[in-house]
Amino acid sequence: MLDFMRKNAGSWMIKGILGIIVVVFIFWGVGSFRSHHANKAATVNGEVITVKEYQEAYNNLVEQIKAKLGNNFNEETLKVFNFKKKAIDDLIDKKLLAQEAKKLKFRVTDNELVQLIGGIKAFQRDGVFNRKEYERALSRNHMVPDEFEASVRDSLIMDRLISFITSSVKVTENEALEWFNWKGASVNIDYVLFNPDKYNNINFSPQELKEFFDKNKESYRTEKKVKAAYVLFEPDAFVSQVKLDDKEVKEYYENKIDNFTHPKTVEASHILCKVNEGANASEVEAAKQKADNVLKMIKEGQPFEELAKKYSDCPSKANGGHLGAFEKKVMVEPFASKAFSMKQGEISEPVLTKFGWHIIKIDKINKESTFSLIEAENEIRKRLIGEKAKKLAYDEAEKVCDMAINMNDLAKASTKSGVKIKTTDFFSKRDASNATDADKQALIESGVFEMSDKEISDIKEIGNRYCVVEVIKTKLPKIPDLKDVAEAVKVDLSKAKKWEKAKKDAEDLLSALKNGKDFIKECLKYGLTPSETGFFGRNESIGTIGHEPQLSDAAFKLSNSKRFAETPVKGKNGYYVMLFKERIYPLAQDFGKEKEKIIKALIEQKKENTFSSWLAKVKNNSEIVIEKEFLEP
Repeated sequence: MLDFMRKNAGSWMIKGILGIIVVVFIFWGVGSFRSHHANKAATVNGEVITVKEYQEAYNNLVEQIKAKLGNNFNEETLKVFNFKKKAIDDLIDKKLLAQEAKKLKFRVTDNELVQLIGGIKAFQRDGVFNRKEYERALSRNHMVPDEFEASVRDSLIMDRLISFITSSVKVTENEALEWFNWKGASVNIDYVLFNPDKYNNINFSPQELKEFFDKNKESYRTEKKVKAAYVLFEPDAFVSQVKLDDKEVKEYYENKIDNFTHPKTVEASHILCKVNEGANASEVEAAKQKADNVLKMIKEGQPFEELAKKYSDCPSKANGGHLGAFEKKVMVEPFASKAFSMKQGEISEPVLTKFGWHIIKIDKINKESTFSLIEAENEIRKRLIGEKAKKLAYDEAEKVCDMAINMNDLAKASTKSGVKIKTTDFFSKRDASNATDADKQALIESGVFEMSDKEISDIKEIGNRYCVVEVIKTKLPKIPDLKDVAEAVKVDLSKAKKWEKAKKDAEDLLSALKNGKDFIKECLKYGLTPSETGFFGRNESIGTIGHEPQLSDAAFKLSNSKRFAETPVKGKNGYYVMLFKERIYPLAQDFGKEKEKIIKALIEQKKENTFSSWLAKVKNNSEIVIEKEFLEP
């Protein structure tokens, strides 16, 4: 089973399992998470999913997307991703898997558990499992060994269950060849484009304008807007008030001495003989042979830098293979261990990493060093002054905020404190997002759109600044009267009518072609001349048209027996009418080169589909009750 995990480390199953191991305490928790609380979120065949489990799962999903999106994360994100449903669905799926594994009496031995945990690099020191590193890593993630080990055991059992369900999946050579031809096919078509922008003199009556507005009212609904007063507290404004003595500088240096210690670094060059991901044994050996040949030339006296420029597969070849100075932790293993065990001027035998075979040359070794207090003093002073100025800024913000809340008026509090207050005009989230005004961006981050009229915020830290906000007035979203947005509606209606005309003409042309009329002659009636795309593949850019997925999909459905699409195809720039010209397939001899990779990819896809179908069947045959407040809104 552990061999299975090693061999399939890149598969969808193992990625999922390793992901579960990282957050096991959330999804496969033990101890308190196993207890059946009365406050349940759902039951699965009589087993309870607690509200606490749900909250942990939901919060984890939110934190993951926050980490990915950074400042782009907002409340709308939660609606788009529907984490509420995903959290409960994930917990139900995992509960079902645990139940099925129990029925099949799957188990994991202590030896298997020890092997897997011992092989996790985060728990190792110098390539060997280290108990202190293990406990330290778990502690940073608020876990203890018993919880983590129980979670890993559950995850390994899930691995065994998935392997059992998908073990019979196979892909024939004919299936692989069919996919190879499907994926590698290219088509060439003739086409004309009915561009809506070519239609002029668009007229419509007042009644049509009203009807269009009534039909599309929601698209003219205004956004929520606020007018706010706010005070910003910049630490830089308090720097002149900071007092700092030599004793504080010295104490900081002594307490933070690690911050002023430079670890050992190595300056090295290398020649890489690349091995592609998923390469077979013969490809790995061929790259090794190339590396051996290059090493032989080095030993014969040929310059390392020149050979790197000629033979290396790394972008560093342009600099003679020079990588610059680096710490051990930033390089891939075993490259890092080898480089840091060598002497200056030494050249290594080929070393294999996930990128391929490396010949390493050590240019220089920089020993660990520590800045003296005198050398570090300027940096320390700058840092301490910044920290003290920020604290002074916060203290002032706190004073003004407390006063404003007591007086129920931020303007009065700012006047009394002698602090400058700013006032915005009415603005929406979209206005702020499109603006270059950093203050409005700060107001959004401070939660101004979630506040009510006359509400005064707590102190908000925005970047390196503190902010206190009061909402003066809110304008709620509404559908305006037609007279207030008439010009915008006219533009939209005119555009819609142009698209209608383009579609109608395209449909008329296609109808004529289906009745046997000549393509070129019929196109000329509309003042259009057919163009040829040239051959293009699936998901590729289409000649001068560019990337048009719908057009590409329609083109690949055409053939000699079906030369026209059933309807015109709507693209970004208008409606297309196409005529099939030719289809070509990839060269048969190329299939042999790709066959192994194709079969591997298709097997993974089939396994995923097989597992999904099995899980859906299990779910349909299970009794699942989700409490009302956790149902999808």
